[in-house]
Amino acid sequence: FPLWQSQFGLAFSGVGLLKMLFHGTLAFLQVPSSYAARRFGAVRMLLAGTLLTSAAAVAYGWASTPLLLGFLLIAGGMGASVQHPLSSSLLSDAFPGVEQRRAALSVFNVSGDIGKLVFPASAALLIGQVGWPQASRTMGFFGIAVTVVLAWLTRPLARGEAGVTSSGAGRGAKASVLRGNTAFGALVGIGILDNATRVGFLTYFPFLLRDKGADIAVVGLALSLIFSGGIAGKFVCGILATRAGVLRSVLITECLTGIFIWSAISLPLNAVLPLCPLLGIALNGTSSVLYGSVPELVTQEQRSRSFAVFYTASIGSGAVSPLVYGVVSDILGLVPTLVVIGALVFTTAPLVMPLRGKLAG
Repeated sequence: FPLWQSQFGLAFSGVGLLKMLFHGTLAFLQVPSSYAARRFGAVRMLLAGTLLTSAAAVAYGWASTPLLLGFLLIAGGMGASVQHPLSSSLLSDAFPGVEQRRAALSVFNVSGDIGKLVFPASAALLIGQVGWPQASRTMGFFGIAVTVVLAWLTRPLARGEAGVTSSGAGRGAKASVLRGNTAFGALVGIGILDNATRVGFLTYFPFLLRDKGADIAVVGLALSLIFSGGIAGKFVCGILATRAGVLRSVLITECLTGIFIWSAISLPLNAVLPLCPLLGIALNGTSSVLYGSVPELVTQEQRSRSFAVFYTASIGSGAVSPLVYGVVSDILGLVPTLVVIGALVFTTAPLVMPLRGKLAG
């Protein structure tokens, strides 16, 4: 984003708009993706989505105007929209036990953060050597190659899922997962605030580092440290939620998130880097707890749609927040906006109360 800001002469609101185009498309196509999976199969949809996102990444490197880049980000978001609800639903069906399901969803979330750990560091290295357009094309072609391999490996699943995904497709599909379900509504509210904080902060954190004197390589290192902490946080918090309790885990991680964000604002660059892994643990750890709680608050027939609703709301907030915070940054400045982002996370505390007695652990 700092590179795009510099190349295209964007204000912070323009950066936020680009971020919103990708994440907004990703968020608001998740419910349609869950319906499409009933017709075409979840595995096929996952492969097609990964292929589309990778192809969009290849094309980013040829984007010569912000308008063209915006259209390509929308295409990438369309492909990415299938990932969260379909994968989570497949895992929930495969692991009916609460502890096994939480562990499986934690591993799933960790696998995503492994990519977030490796790709920023690889991108920073490639950008330093060949520039961002060629780096984007290289990583996009890598994604296409991986998708081809996955398509070959998952052929038996793709052939056998048609009958499974169509069976019971209509059962419970029309019933609202939010109507009368206060606990699920509270969980969605926590997800909205948590994701708005995480995406908003990570969008503008590189600009904070730049203002502290960091170059692109240091920014890539800092993001990799955050995501490495996120790997540990998502896995450990997902497991510990079954032992220490879901509510306690959410409260602790959200409070630590706000404290660490404010610390990153006030500390010098050489002190921010050691803080990044701890920030990643707090910033990303809550998500495993929230994702793993969805199946416990709805019926089995509602799982696929419930995950789609949850991800639409939470990721949708993350899509809108960069634009909102970008406008605020243009008016108030970057640091005051980051202070507000850190404060927002504490508003999740009241939403924990409706979950009492509703969740195992």
